Amino acid sequence: MDQISQSNLTEKKLFDCSSNKVSLETELSESLYDTMKDFVLSNPTWDQYKLINSALAAFLVQNGCVDNSVSEIYLNQLFTPSKSF
Repeated sequence: MDQISQSNLTEKKLFDCSSNKVSLETELSESLYDTMKDFVLSNPTWDQYKLINSALAAFLVQNGCVDNSVSEIYLNQLFTPSKSF
């Protein structure tokens, strides 16, 4: 029984680690902010967080990142239909 509890605890720790989030604060040019805001307002399936995650993943993959989780975000963004902007 103790071994099963230990296994469940290890799985929970792995799950918790994979769902960690980090807050990011940065300054944007006004034109970049306005364009981002307009895009999010005209595309209801997007929000500012999804847009930033997608942009960062695209940048990283296009510049040599080989992390599977980053590649997954990038590929999901490529194949998710969205309204053209």
